[in-house]
Amino acid sequence: MELNKRQNEILEIVQSDGPITGEQIAERLNLARATIRPDLAILTMAGYLDARPRVGYFYSGKKPAQSVGDGMIGMKVGDFQSMPVVVAENISVYDAICQMFLEDVGTLFVIDKDSHLSGVLSRKDLLRTSLGNKELDKIPVHVIMTRMPNITYCKKQDTLLYAAKKMIEQQIDSLPVIVERERGLEVVGRITKTNITAAFLSLADDHDL
Repeated sequence: MELNKRQNEILEIVQSDGPITGEQIAERLNLARATIRPDLAILTMAGYLDARPRVGYFYSGKKPAQSVGDGMIGMKVGDFQSMPVVVAENISVYDAICQMFLEDVGTLFVIDKDSHLSGVLSRKDLLRTSLGNKELDKIPVHVIMTRMPNITYCKKQDTLLYAAKKMIEQQIDSLPVIVERERGLEVVGRITKTNITAAFLSLADDHDL
């Protein structure tokens, strides 16, 4: 893992003067605590630093892969998922575009008449359809959506590492969180790159340093 200049400076400070709190590190760098919080999270997850409540950060000596596994192994999708934005498969592309921007999301999950997952709509899908097309209010989303079995999804009990790997493999920004029912998949949440980033940062925030 290649560290940036500020991360290397933080590592040098901690190796020299640790244990040391996040506030003290920020003061040494003439920066706000919030500014270096992502750097501390990265260094902690990567295994360069460890942290203890009311003590501070110190050089851990762990291998990066070991620390990542220790920190992430217990994090489950269900603990960090957010509310899904779902639409019916018979609404128009125009209405789907409006819904996407009103909800400020990058993906819509499409459900059938039984409220089961039937498709996924991305910004790219909607943009591709809207270019040069003036009758968006007449095109139902089920015509352009990605259908099963080409939908990648996850479950509440899956780890965040599993979800992150799936998103990277498929080059997508979010996954529907589903529960398997007798006749289909029920969408109960969504996990996004933002959710996963927030979870990573919580590894440092939980120490309240």
